[in-house]
Amino acid sequence: MLSIGSIVLGAADVRRAVTFWSAALGYAPRDEVADDWAVLAPVEGHGPNLSLGLSDSPVQPYPRVHLDLYAKDAADQAAEVARLTALGAMGVPPRPPRPGGAWTGTATRPTPTSWSLPTPRGIASA
Repeated sequence: MLSIGSIVLGAADVRRAVTFWSAALGYAPRDEVADDWAVLAPVEGHGPNLSLGLSDSPVQPYPRVHLDLYAKDAADQAAEVARLTALGAMGVPPRPPRPGGAWTGTATRPTPTSWSLPTPRGIASA
């Protein structure tokens, strides 16, 4: 059975992306960071790597792939949005909720890579 070893994202500025994602996720460079490639690994040793490769692809408002970053509750979600915004994330309009209201997160775009903080199930969004 295969497992996910690394999630690979394109970045217009790899070093800026390394700074943002390291601070956002508690990851650190696994090897020396280059201008065109970096691999980040969880400091705590759990979870897939996050690889960042230089890309000049145009930014998509709602790309086919993005990261869902989980917070433990609505208060933690609000604090994380504020923290990530302070790190340089920029807000974009969230998508409409999925049927059943399971996704009402705040979407943001840092470097530009799209990700969202979904509202935890059963917790009203702030």
